[in-house]
Amino acid sequence: MLFQKTVRGTRRRRAIGVIAAAASVALIATGCTTTTTSGSGSSGGGDTKNLAITFIPKNLGNPYFDTSDKGGETAIKEFKGTYAQVGPATASPDAQVSYINTLTQQGVGGIVISANDPKAIGDALNEARDAGIKVVTFDSDTDPAYRDVFINQATSEGIAKVQVDELSKQIGDAGEVAILSAAANATNQNAWIDLMKKDIADNHPNIKLVDTVYGNDDDQTSFDKTAALLQSHPQLKGIISPTTVGIAAAARYLSTSDFKGKVALTGLGTPNQMREFVTDGTVTSFALWNPADLGYLAAYANKALIEGTITGKEGDKFDAGKLGSFTVGADATVLLGDPYVFTKENIGEFDF
Repeated sequence: MLFQKTVRGTRRRRAIGVIAAAASVALIATGCTTTTTSGSGSSGGGDTKNLAITFIPKNLGNPYFDTSDKGGETAIKEFKGTYAQVGPATASPDAQVSYINTLTQQGVGGIVISANDPKAIGDALNEARDAGIKVVTFDSDTDPAYRDVFINQATSEGIAKVQVDELSKQIGDAGEVAILSAAANATNQNAWIDLMKKDIADNHPNIKLVDTVYGNDDDQTSFDKTAALLQSHPQLKGIISPTTVGIAAAARYLSTSDFKGKVALTGLGTPNQMREFVTDGTVTSFALWNPADLGYLAAYANKALIEGTITGKEGDKFDAGKLGSFTVGADATVLLGDPYVFTKENIGEFDF
């Protein structure tokens, strides 16, 4: 991938303070919540060591992104940068655009973003990159043309397979199943769903996928979609929800319904969200990576881009603090690791 960089003129640097002030007003006017932690990293866009890095999750108030962004904050504190978080209240395709534009005006050094849509934010991200800002996507990617590096939590094949395998074991590898996803445009969700469909068709002939519904990473919507699935498909034996909001909402519904213990549920969740449902028998197992490590790695990758240690070229190597050394792979992608299966036997060992 080409590593774009421009040098800002003196006039633009003088204007940063005015623009930043105006941008702050704009953020308040649009209802954005911001969190900022400052180290000794410089601010002012375009500088090669401008370690002011802002995280943009799919939506604020999402426990998964609260955890991942906290990992990013930890990393940024370690290398003495400046951490901030901004983002929309809902995970709609173009909701992140205004925040990207504001950060470009403010002249941050780096943006770390989980994309709600692979294309809708592309122009805004490329404007940021043209201004010298380094862009790292994590969790959910854009088209590669719109970012410098993508931090992938695990291979899409591995994530899809572990969810199908866990559900298959719980339902005896036979019966009707459904998927409760996040937003219909979510890049990562759609990639996993396509691979899950293929895995079921190729390796589980007695499992029938009867429906895929979308809770838009909203707790109440996901709760209602779970209820609707069970009403529409009375023979349903299992649900896969590859989203932390969805699986927790589905578990909450099942835990107080007549379907508890009769309809299996698995997917991607965090231990702290799912602990009570694993303990009470609503859920047997689920999977995830450590989202804090994902955010931590994304922050270090952004630092490496800002400092010029890497450019996003395949084979580039960089240090990621406590996680060790990582190598950039094809399509400027960095892989965190394999998903982990949580059960009643091991969930007590984790706190995130």
